[in-house]
Amino acid sequence: MSMFKLILNILPCLIIMFQPLNAKVETPNYKFDIEGLSDFFPNKPISNLDSKFGKGEVMGNEGGIQTLKYIVKDTRYQFPVMVQVKDGLIEDFFARLPSYFLHDVFFQSLINRNGKQTNFKKTGEEAYYVWDIAPLKHIYSAACTITCFPIFYAVEKKEAQTKSILEKMKLANKI
Repeated sequence: MSMFKLILNILPCLIIMFQPLNAKVETPNYKFDIEGLSDFFPNKPISNLDSKFGKGEVMGNEGGIQTLKYIVKDTRYQFPVMVQVKDGLIEDFFARLPSYFLHDVFFQSLINRNGKQTNFKKTGEEAYYVWDIAPLKHIYSAACTITCFPIFYAVEKKEAQTKSILEKMKLANKI
């Protein structure tokens, strides 16, 4: 008789435990769309950024090229995007992506937009992907620890007359 009581007590718990969950599951990138960065692409007017993201913070002004910092914000994420501007047009940009974005999701969106990368390099736990799509060069970096996450995404002109933000950052790190 005690076994029968035990089964009667456990049975409701088992029924509740194996019920299907009807929870909404969202992608870890919080509905970020790569097309949101298309406003920052080279040869676009800076006025579009000012109207959409507010006035950019001046980070530098050298040889007629101004470096501005914008913050891309949503309810669930925010990250900085540095832009070089010459004569009111964007020369290049560098976006420092949130580490809580998933690399797989972001990388797949780049492949969907740009096709297969033209160059790939792995250094330690970091990987660099390059898409040479004339007249632009797309550069993406990601790293892996327990999970893989994006580090940055940059787009620059292939035939640029000036150094890109990424090149300037590389030179600054050598000092």
